[in-house]
Amino acid sequence: QVQLFESGGGSVQAGGSLRLSCKVSGYDRRAMGWFRQAPGKEREGVAVIDSAGSTEYADFVKGRFTISQDAAKTMLYLQMDSLKPEDTAVYRCAAGGWHLRSPFNYWGRGVQVTVSS
Repeated sequence: QVQLFESGGGSVQAGGSLRLSCKVSGYDRRAMGWFRQAPGKEREGVAVIDSAGSTEYADFVKGRFTISQDAAKTMLYLQMDSLKPEDTAVYRCAAGGWHLRSPFNYWGRGVQVTVSS
């Protein structure tokens, strides 16, 4: 069983930065990732990292967001730079998947990220 706890959400002005953290309890050798859902929109994949450190990003965050994990795979991070108002959403970390469009088995509760113009 894997449990996930996010932190680091908040409010920032456009162009600013935030760093999300996700504490991972338990182990799953598959990929971990970040997903987001804005009000009235479907959930979308943001970034995924596998156990070897290979990463995959959604086109709309490439060059702005960076996913990383610690060596023990107990922490997952999402560095978000050059934030835009359209990045406003609830961000959730997930584990037990394979890539951005695959199902993930374990989910955190999420943190709110609000970007004002």
